Amino acid sequence: MPRGLFACFGKGGASKKSSGERSNVTADVAAEEDRRGGAVLVELFSSQGCATSPAAEMVVSRLGRGDFDGRELPPVVVLAFHVDYWDYMGWKDPFGSSQWTVRQKAYVEALKLDTMFTPQVVVQGRAQCVGNDENALLAAIKDAPRFPAPTFQASFQRPTPDSLQVSLAGCLRTKVDNHGANVMVALYESGLVTDCPKGENKGRVLSNDFVVRKLEKLCTVKEISAKKTIKGTVNFSLWEGFHGSKCWVAVFVQNSSHQIFGSQNFLLPDDI
Repeated sequence: MPRGLFACFGKGGASKKSSGERSNVTADVAAEEDRRGGAVLVELFSSQGCATSPAAEMVVSRLGRGDFDGRELPPVVVLAFHVDYWDYMGWKDPFGSSQWTVRQKAYVEALKLDTMFTPQVVVQGRAQCVGNDENALLAAIKDAPRFPAPTFQASFQRPTPDSLQVSLAGCLRTKVDNHGANVMVALYESGLVTDCPKGENKGRVLSNDFVVRKLEKLCTVKEISAKKTIKGTVNFSLWEGFHGSKCWVAVFVQNSSHQIFGSQNFLLPDDI
């Protein structure tokens, strides 16, 4: 994609919203969550090569830690996707991927935006804003439609030292029509610290949480009831320095219009 389509925005940059949701650590759904709806999925598109992304990373880290819980927010599942289109600026983001750039481009098209930019937050696949605009982000989360959290139970295995197998079984708790939807599984990592000797963040120590390292499709579903049991397994290839204690798995349902219809997450077992 031509560089002219990209922008790096600060808090005062362009923004627009649409909607979002949040989920807890276990597959069990609390009574209040069951009554009001499940978690809101918050996706940050960021880059270590963008000067304004670290501020957005701090906001979403605080969000994921629960620092805004007094603001009457719904629960959230936070995922950070590091794009690769700022790598030419002098610093190659170690977590950047063209796969995440493609994901962001799909949202740009679905939300009818004029440009791709970082830092950008997408809420429930329906609303978006500049990632370091705290007020806009919290408003988008509050306004987001909520759906029942899926009731997946997860089991984890290490078939080889370099792979992780995640098996899931449960109900989506949301009916899927004949347009279909994908059940996606993300493996993400928190507590990452990077010395940045070059680029727009030269000389800074960058902290990143909820960084998506792998994303796989569990299955595609079509014309199923909310109570139908879904089963499947995904296999993740692991990276050098993988530590299960820093990683989580998120499951979310996304339709062909890129809208989210439920999400939940799991902390990996201590012994994995």
